Amino acid sequence: MNAKKRTLLITLTGRDRPGVTSRLFGTLSRFPVTVSDVEQVVIRGRLVLGVLVSYGSDTDVGKVLAATEKVAADLGMEIELATGSGGDDHRRHGRLHVTILGSALRPAAIAGIAGRVAAHGANIDRIERLANNPVTCIEMHVSGADPDGLRVALAAEAAEQQVDVAVQRGGLARRAKRLIVMDVDSTLIQGEVIELLAAHAGRAEQVAAITEAAMRGELDFEGSLRERVAMLEGLDESVLGQVRNDVEFSPGVRTLVRTLKRLDFKFAIVSGGFTQITDALAADLGIDYAAANVLEIEDGRLTGRLVGPVVDRPGKAAALKRFAAEAGVPLGQTVAIGDGANDLDMLATAGLGIAYNAKPVVREAADTAVNVPYMDTIAFLLGISREEIDAADAEDAELRL
Repeated sequence: MNAKKRTLLITLTGRDRPGVTSRLFGTLSRFPVTVSDVEQVVIRGRLVLGVLVSYGSDTDVGKVLAATEKVAADLGMEIELATGSGGDDHRRHGRLHVTILGSALRPAAIAGIAGRVAAHGANIDRIERLANNPVTCIEMHVSGADPDGLRVALAAEAAEQQVDVAVQRGGLARRAKRLIVMDVDSTLIQGEVIELLAAHAGRAEQVAAITEAAMRGELDFEGSLRERVAMLEGLDESVLGQVRNDVEFSPGVRTLVRTLKRLDFKFAIVSGGFTQITDALAADLGIDYAAANVLEIEDGRLTGRLVGPVVDRPGKAAALKRFAAEAGVPLGQTVAIGDGANDLDMLATAGLGIAYNAKPVVREAADTAVNVPYMDTIAFLLGISREEIDAADAEDAELRL
């Protein structure tokens, strides 16, 4: 039986410059060692390079130590060396991504989250920054934690620290997300279309009150929708065009769609609103699929009624399943984004359900919540950094010149 292999952990720190990595590995290549793990990060021009190598009893580890110390001295860097024993892979099973978003990310927030991770007997293997604008986003690679238990604990810590935290399984499941399905009112766009229409009918306050109760889950959605639509009776259909012009996308929507479409994502919108508005929004953004309700119009005026079945809470989930089937995407590879109670079934059906600036009942039920007013932060939850987004935009701009 072969003797148990030993390990040597080499950590170099200092000013980054070209050739550091090649110099270290060139030196290690002179010895009978094998590389088990490598981590490298550069922060503000300062390099941290960690290399774990394994070696057998026939290796003169003293010579390895002396050679690596000389590399550090020649480069003017600090070095830490630690020997040990065991297998080649010291990482524990159950890899998770813990993504932290904050408009102002304070040390206390990171301390609280790291403390919760430790309290669950888990380990933070790596931390990296994904964005520093319009919010700060960092991601922890965590091993050895139960995802459901950690998600509950970190949700409580996030509320206390006033940051957003998402917990997702690592590996292929996260990278395979391929269909994004978004609610429209107060998610894709700012505000509620039906309230904009109601303002033209002089019924804005009444409609807004019913909308709020419905989004909190206090009213049956279909009944409340029909009640609100009835208040629009008699409006000239030209009002629909005015409202389309008044609608504003949520900040970052165009960036999110543009970025993920580069990666061959499909997009869908599903709304309790109206096709007379949503169809134009879908065409503007290049959305692949859309579902919404249809306002009845006769003789150029709204009748106060709907045509066909209502897209309600179950209807949104059904639409997500239909879009996934048409796109050939398994439900586990879908992402749903919404803010109201009528989005709950859709969020539960998707592989990842995101509550976006949502009502409390939705935040509690969703896989994760985003409470900053920037839709492009969704890309960070999928592991895409701000630097990658900006670089892709710059490359496209050069190609257009």
